[in-house]
Amino acid sequence: MDLTPRSAPEPKRSSRRVLPIVVAVLASVAGLAIVVMFLTSSIDYYCNVDEVGVREGCDDTRRVRVQGSVDEGSLQSRAGNTSFVMSFNGVSLPVDYEGEPGGVFQECIPVVAHGRIVDGVLMATRIEVRHSNEYEAENADRLEEAEKSACS
Repeated sequence: MDLTPRSAPEPKRSSRRVLPIVVAVLASVAGLAIVVMFLTSSIDYYCNVDEVGVREGCDDTRRVRVQGSVDEGSLQSRAGNTSFVMSFNGVSLPVDYEGEPGGVFQECIPVVAHGRIVDGVLMATRIEVRHSNEYEAENADRLEEAEKSACS
């Protein structure tokens, strides 16, 4: 009979401990990605066409939202792309949009185009035509100016 002391067995590393850590890390990364996406879209500067290149934040170094009216005779649609010129206070800006704006988009109405300015052209990724009641209440003076400068 052998009475020598035995060593304790090595504890098994359980995958049960690793799985919650992996899930927590993946959830944190996904949450961070969502927050960054929303923060970058919420810091687009809002400008009128006449402020582009003049007002701080309204230049080609960042994404912008530009308000103006679609010039009469400038609207062109080719192969799923839409281009037009928008104006505000006598200043014009060409816009290229990949897609069809849809809705009530037409010439001589105020619009807001989201995108980047590249070589003097706004490369739009989104076009807004109608404004919510909340926006209209907060920005009545901007809309009034845009409508006055629209086609007569």
